[in-house]
Amino acid sequence: MATDNASSEPLKEDDEIAQLKVSLQREKAAKRKMYSYLVKIADELKSLRNESEQLIHAAEYARKAWYEGGMWRGPNVLPAAAGQHAVRSSYGSSDNNSDDEDGGLGSGGGGGRGEAAASMMGMNGPSLVPRAPVSLSDLFLDLVTVTAFSRVGAAIQARGTVDAPILAYFAIFWQVWSKEASYSTRFDTTDISSHLETLLACFALLAGSLSAYSDFYSAGCTRIMGMAMFVAMLHVLLHARVWYWFSDGGPPESVNYAVKRYAVFITAANSLESLTWAFGCCLPEDSEWRPWVIFVGILLNLRLPRGFMPNDFHAACSKRGVLFILLLGFNIQSIVGVAAPYFNYWEPSWDQYIFLFLSCFLLFMIKLLYVDDTSSISPLDHALLYNRAAGFCFYLGNFLLLVFTTVLGSGLNLLTQSFLAAAAALPSDAKNLVCGGFAAVVFSIQFIKSMHIRRVPTDATHERMFFTAYFTQFIATVGVVYITARMCLSRESDNGILALMMVNEIGMLAVIVCFSIVLVGLSWLDEAIELRIYKDGAEANQFRVQPFGFWAFCKHDEPLQLEAMALERSRASRLAVRSPLLGSSVMSFTTPSLGSGQLYNSFGNLGGSFANPGVGGEV
Repeated sequence: MATDNASSEPLKEDDEIAQLKVSLQREKAAKRKMYSYLVKIADELKSLRNESEQLIHAAEYARKAWYEGGMWRGPNVLPAAAGQHAVRSSYGSSDNNSDDEDGGLGSGGGGGRGEAAASMMGMNGPSLVPRAPVSLSDLFLDLVTVTAFSRVGAAIQARGTVDAPILAYFAIFWQVWSKEASYSTRFDTTDISSHLETLLACFALLAGSLSAYSDFYSAGCTRIMGMAMFVAMLHVLLHARVWYWFSDGGPPESVNYAVKRYAVFITAANSLESLTWAFGCCLPEDSEWRPWVIFVGILLNLRLPRGFMPNDFHAACSKRGVLFILLLGFNIQSIVGVAAPYFNYWEPSWDQYIFLFLSCFLLFMIKLLYVDDTSSISPLDHALLYNRAAGFCFYLGNFLLLVFTTVLGSGLNLLTQSFLAAAAALPSDAKNLVCGGFAAVVFSIQFIKSMHIRRVPTDATHERMFFTAYFTQFIATVGVVYITARMCLSRESDNGILALMMVNEIGMLAVIVCFSIVLVGLSWLDEAIELRIYKDGAEANQFRVQPFGFWAFCKHDEPLQLEAMALERSRASRLAVRSPLLGSSVMSFTTPSLGSGQLYNSFGNLGGSFANPGVGGEV
């Protein structure tokens, strides 16, 4: 018995030791878990404090009277642009800026830059700054710009075609607007000096638009080159002032240093451009070099999107949308103006009502086809924040859309005049401009959408639904563009179904309106599929991850994607209903490569294909 008791005591001691070890391990695990919770709460409180400070700063900036700091005060960087640069500088200060296996944005390694980006989204997220509406000065500039576009449209209407001088003058007018928009989306423009510069640019643009009828070898072309030279000199002075104001610079990653580099580049580029226009003004009117001088001047005005200094992304999107909508409104006003001498106000006929209704309805369908990229497209998938080449093509597509919308408006004016004047036959100029303009507008809108990245669901069934909708939209768009282009190129002697579509003005307009209704209905397939298979945007966000599209083959620009991550995080924080304390940390742990919770209302990519998440990828 003594031996048994002696042998049982060591066993009990071993059991107690084992139990103590287990209890210590549990206690250590609990402490580690508690420590991780404390770290999360500390990070959350830090993020909340930074966001609160930024909101306070934004509220103070929004409440600030326009004359505070002096009526002729120096330039101030907009909070949104400064916040975007802070996000970009976190990438620029990294030890390695290459896409290595563990540190890239699209990789799963979660390197230091990915963590830094996640933290920067909370600390410097620019979209915490409330979005101001388009200012009255910007709206006045947009009205003047659309008036200049309308003068070009009047020249198209008079000639019945689009030639090189018309395209060149339209590009010059558009670049004047782009210069003003580029400055106003980076710097505060509420001081008197900025108002004065905008006023002078508007006067110059109006003066130049009066010569839109001229060809290259005339005094009118000289006046337009003089207008372009005057606006370029205005921006030389404007950005030289910015250069002087930020001449001290600072560390390479600071906002002041980026502003200084931007001002130096823009001042030099506008100086060279103004010298080019001055040389063109000095040439004789019959000189064969005048078209080449205009071409060089337009090329010198091109800028690499977001090359030196980011802008207020949402403000730039709003400005593009407002300009396009104003152009559509001017087209409607022009149609009514053309119809006024012929319209029977006392006893209008049903044909007159139907024609005006179809014209207005067509422009409204084009408005529905146009996608407002302010909120309908995830910043992570936006062309301007994915790849600079995609951003450049995006700007080119917007320019073409404005040109062809003007062409379509000119064709509708001719068609209105022909119909209400009871012409015997459908004029060929009106047919060519309306059909060709509509085909080009549809193509331009789909080209713009194809610059963005789309996300394919991971589920095989959902993927098939996605591709079914995509190729349905693709085939329908190509078919509509092809048919309307054939209608534009057809001759009066042609017979067949195309001739039946163009028997008279109302018949042709009704056919084009039907095509637009089909395209708008098909463009909503994306939303219909999302509502069918996902209960909300958050759930869709979890399954639509694989990039798809023309630019998915290309490497993304990592600093631009960091800016997009900051915009996407704060955008999601506005849409999500969540706890104020825990929400930010939850959003920070989401996969940064995911898009937004909404599909933009479009078929998107004309040349789309697959790519892995880590390979995809204004002036």
